[in-house]
Amino acid sequence: MGNQVSRDDFEWVYTDQPHTNRRKEILAKYPEIKKLMGPDPHLKWVVMLMVLTQLVACFLVKDLPWKWVIFWAYAFGGCVNHSMTLAIHDISHNVAFGNKEAKWNRLFGMFANLPIGVPYSTAFKKYHVDHHRYLAGDGLDVDLPTEFEGRFFSSLQRKLLWLFLQPAFYSLRPLYVNPKPFTRMEVVNIGIQLAYNFLIYHLWGAKPLVYMVAGSILAMGIHPISGHFIAEHYMYLKGYETFSYYGPLNWITFNVGYHMEHHDFPSIPGSRLPLVKKIASEFYDTLPYHTSWIRVLWDFVFCESLGPFARIKRKYKVAKEE
Repeated sequence: MGNQVSRDDFEWVYTDQPHTNRRKEILAKYPEIKKLMGPDPHLKWVVMLMVLTQLVACFLVKDLPWKWVIFWAYAFGGCVNHSMTLAIHDISHNVAFGNKEAKWNRLFGMFANLPIGVPYSTAFKKYHVDHHRYLAGDGLDVDLPTEFEGRFFSSLQRKLLWLFLQPAFYSLRPLYVNPKPFTRMEVVNIGIQLAYNFLIYHLWGAKPLVYMVAGSILAMGIHPISGHFIAEHYMYLKGYETFSYYGPLNWITFNVGYHMEHHDFPSIPGSRLPLVKKIASEFYDTLPYHTSWIRVLWDFVFCESLGPFARIKRKYKVAKEE
């Protein structure tokens, strides 16, 4: 394999995303799947336990040497914080308190945001809606890399660097690709997060604060859990734009690996997505899937057919008219 990727553009398609039709077909055959929609009563308790766990961890690292602060940030805190971002992903679909309690879901997302150290839950919500509605949409879906990313990060070494820089690209890309007005809820999110960060610093000093933020950044870069960023929508097989992952890390990531099922039924909590696959097995068993996020990252770096350009892309004319 050479060091240079073989793609020089996205895979442009002129069809609608496949999830809409498959959802209709599955519901026509298995209407009982509708019963899986709605809030997950256990989610809020799991999230509260995770926030408490990280609070205790902040206390425990306050007197450690810096090298151990960073080690535990990557090995433990980063795992919890990355898992928490996926809880926030679930909360963004209103599955903590239901669609009728949208405000409580927003506020609870801010609470789940606390151990991460960087305020983002409210901004994530407003962009993630577009990711589902306009999957792979040019100028609309900010999950897609930019053309600069595709052209510059085109060698083995640069793809590895790109994986390290994933937190920066996920934070800054929306401001360039599809900027949206700043909202009052984002101000609230920032205010609550800064107050919590100041409280941690006031109580126990800088090390717990670094533990939180460094863990979040490191676990979104080169980390086994971060393989889901690439596994979900990168074209590991021509013509397929969404992939599921059926492996053990689903246990600590709110089943985000059931990504095909999630895009088919975004209002079903992650805890119930395995039931979707079980009920409608004939719709999913024939689709390609991943079994290792580590293998996903390895192949992304070393396979010349993979890179930031290995994504399906489409235009949504109606959306642009709006």
